[in-house]
Amino acid sequence: MTGTLADKRALVTGASKGLGRDICRALLADGWQVVGVARPSLELKALQAELGPSFTAWEMDVTGDDLLMAIADADPFDLLVNNAGGNQPEPFVDVADETLDLLITLNVRAPFRIARSVARAMPRGGTIIHMTSQMGHVGSPRRTVYCMTKHAIEGLSKAMAVELAPAGIRVNCIAPTFVRTPMTEGMLADTQFAAFVDRMIPMGQLATAEQIAAAVVYLASPAAAMITGHSLVIDGGWTAQ
Repeated sequence: MTGTLADKRALVTGASKGLGRDICRALLADGWQVVGVARPSLELKALQAELGPSFTAWEMDVTGDDLLMAIADADPFDLLVNNAGGNQPEPFVDVADETLDLLITLNVRAPFRIARSVARAMPRGGTIIHMTSQMGHVGSPRRTVYCMTKHAIEGLSKAMAVELAPAGIRVNCIAPTFVRTPMTEGMLADTQFAAFVDRMIPMGQLATAEQIAAAVVYLASPAAAMITGHSLVIDGGWTAQ
């Protein structure tokens, strides 16, 4: 695929760190022109310097209207990777309304609105990929809100896939297990939680950001032309139990 996609444009949210950073790198290596969205940060500036002119940084909050206006004013995107998201693990009975509203806004409302804006101008053959989680397929302690939001996006993706198929647009999810990123670093530093994760993954190891990025490249490629409404679970067997 390398070098065959010079005229193809991708939009990646949550681009400044973690999975988003490696997704941008992988898409650039595959020949895409990439626009990476994240709030202003030194990490985003460093990524712009690293990736060069085929990468454009949009310093915007994914929950705001400025991003929607920028999408409407830009040339159409052939690929959207809705990667931005967050988690605040807490016992169910202790979850504050503020936490509930924050995660619903970031994990559900924002990707819905971004996908809607991109899809309005997306050409035939376009692809939308929602980054969900293995927690969009199962439940887990202290993750009620996160599980709820990821299940919601899994359902949204299926409905979008059916509705947008006549327009030639494919919609899929990638549902990783735990990957060591800035978001999960603190969780995995808890030895009790790390042991729980280790017990739950039959393959005995975390996924890597490079593995998740490779899945994005695959689902965006002609090799996946008949895949839509699917969730590609990359979990080392967690959800098979």
